Amino acid sequence: MGGIEARGVVKSYETATRRLEVLRDVDLDVSSGEMVAIVGASGVGKSSLLHVLGGLDVFDAGTIRLGDAQIHEMTDAARVAFRNRHVGFVFQFHHLLPEFTALENIEMPLRIAGAPAAERRARAEGLLERVGLADRASHRPSALSGGEQQRVAIARALVSRPTVLLADEPTGNLDEATAADLHRLIRDMHAEHGLTSLIATHNPLLAAACDRILRLEAGRLSPA
Repeated sequence: MGGIEARGVVKSYETATRRLEVLRDVDLDVSSGEMVAIVGASGVGKSSLLHVLGGLDVFDAGTIRLGDAQIHEMTDAARVAFRNRHVGFVFQFHHLLPEFTALENIEMPLRIAGAPAAERRARAEGLLERVGLADRASHRPSALSGGEQQRVAIARALVSRPTVLLADEPTGNLDEATAADLHRLIRDMHAEHGLTSLIATHNPLLAAACDRILRLEAGRLSPA
């Protein structure tokens, strides 16, 4: 298990008329086992921050360390391999594959990694039961509610047994009651799996359930 450390991270995008800098010398320290919320206005760069921390996107300058791994020193191939093994992602929109069942969606990261079929099935079934959807194993996403789909997405994020969980507005598309259930599940899974978690959210209840809250504003992080 390891923490997250970022120093001087810069991320910008080129538009038709100008260069838009969304992250400006971002410094971040998340201790191993800590659950930290990132809050801020829409469009301020919370998603960009999670993407560069987790190796989904490259950044312009700075250093990022996850556990003992130096993300900024990795080749593209090494970053992909590291991300698939050590980082779990949950997004606002679940991004489940519509042609596969709930169980098959959870298995997919292990299938891509080449894990044996029996191991894939056992891990996926265990997580599906843990998120309360054992009786939905054969249902495709279209037959699941929004909350159920997000539970499947959480299980999929954890099936590879990552050390870091990055969640981008994980309850932003859900009603209040369903979101509250997901808050409890995320907190429980964080503790049970010994994760280091960073959660971008507009939801004050989810932010309050974290150990600490940081605000991203004008491209920089500060205590909220």
